[in-house]
Amino acid sequence: MPAPYDAILTAPFGKIGVRTDGARIRAIVYLPGHVEGLAPADALTQRLAAQLAAYYDDPDTAFDVPLAPAGSAFQQRVWQAICAVPPGATTTYGTIAEAIGAMPRAVGQACGQNPFPILVPCHRVVSARGIGGFSHHAEDGFYLDVKRWLLRHERAMLI
Repeated sequence: MPAPYDAILTAPFGKIGVRTDGARIRAIVYLPGHVEGLAPADALTQRLAAQLAAYYDDPDTAFDVPLAPAGSAFQQRVWQAICAVPPGATTTYGTIAEAIGAMPRAVGQACGQNPFPILVPCHRVVSARGIGGFSHHAEDGFYLDVKRWLLRHERAMLI
């Protein structure tokens, strides 16, 4: 049975599990800090690890690793809109919904299905009344702590 991750990278907020197809990133998963690390074993995961390390030093770092195709046409529209939000800024589910002709709840669901967090910065999408959820988690805990860390790191002001 293959390992569930091709790399498990240390992050300031825990760990990041990475899955690839050998040529492209297939998924990035937030993991708690107690999970054992797994060194990048190939050039792609090494490249992602280097870009993530650069991002932890400078939130304006751009990512250019290849991503595997994922999601429905609707999810891809949402993720494209998310990618337009620069570091240090936030937008709301409702603002994205209005821009693409959708409902805010559907945008939230697409955010939660994002297979490339940080690279597709869904943490920059917040509720009209506060931080909102993150990775299909609406209650305080690990995932919202990760979102808060990312927003603080990028010096984002909540709308």
